[in-house]
Amino acid sequence: MTGQEWWRPHNLARRKRNLTLRGHAVTATRAFFASHGFTEVETPCLQISPGLEAHLMPFATVLEDGAGEADRPLFLHTSPEFAMKKLLAGGMERIWQMARVFRNAERSDTHHPEFTMIEWYRAGGGLDDLISDCEGLFRATAAAAGATLFRRGAQTCDPFQPFERLSFAEAFSRYADIDILATAPDPLAPDRDRLAGEALRIGVRTGLADHWDDIVFRILLDRIEPEIGRTVPTVLHSWPLSMAALARPGRDDPRIAERFEIYALGLELANAFGELTDAAEQRRRFAAEAAVKAQLYGRHVPIDEDFLAALDAGLPESAGIALGFDRLVMLLTGAATIDDVLWAPVANSS
Repeated sequence: MTGQEWWRPHNLARRKRNLTLRGHAVTATRAFFASHGFTEVETPCLQISPGLEAHLMPFATVLEDGAGEADRPLFLHTSPEFAMKKLLAGGMERIWQMARVFRNAERSDTHHPEFTMIEWYRAGGGLDDLISDCEGLFRATAAAAGATLFRRGAQTCDPFQPFERLSFAEAFSRYADIDILATAPDPLAPDRDRLAGEALRIGVRTGLADHWDDIVFRILLDRIEPEIGRTVPTVLHSWPLSMAALARPGRDDPRIAERFEIYALGLELANAFGELTDAAEQRRRFAAEAAVKAQLYGRHVPIDEDFLAALDAGLPESAGIALGFDRLVMLLTGAATIDDVLWAPVANSS
């Protein structure tokens, strides 16, 4: 389905089972968070800054004030993160949101330009709390959808078993024979050429314009993602510090950050941080990400000064996570593409 005539009876009928199970998963998600003491919040999609991650492309628009004020450029958010952290700074403790988020230049069997993200934060919480949340949420939604296993093609994965935990460095050593932290002697300025040499050694192609993190993601996609989350979901934790712009450094190892992602059957499902609370350090990291985006794509995205003010005012120690709900539904239903679990996909032709 290309997004055109999704409403035709035969197209809708083909997705009806998936959409019914999606509804059960939505209900189970709300019940799960309510039972764990979370407050459901709603924040605007329109933001001054959509997020500063170098490789995420935002949708830009203009706010016409209508009251004599100057028109202002705004963006559709790529995540509700900034607004939700402002709520934490304002005194909220456990919050969650089922948000519509927007990422341009992303469309594939597992990507969609507008999709549903579940994001939640725990003031005073840590990454172990978030992993426990994910285990509980996956099982609650699976039970609601009548799924005993995650399914993708002929492969299955059991979300009812304890998740595998694997560090980023362990994964690169085990599946790519690379000491990834040795290629970043300066944690915030990794050695691109050293990693390119390692990639060449194991037969992974690189380009002259590739940055260190481009090569990391290529190795991750080529050698590691196919090997993890195959029987149970895998928590890939302790990412290199330069790959976690909004996460605090590891307490025991300054080369890594408090970040994890969860994978199942080749799909990245969730991305979590122990949240950075130092406004000056966050500004420095934002500037570094913005510089990479400008260099690679010629795109300039503003910093949300109000967000930095919230950090400066006192963001509590906290942990937060974003989970791709549509991808979770894909695994609950065994759907082949993300369009197969959407009520109405965004049209991509006229």
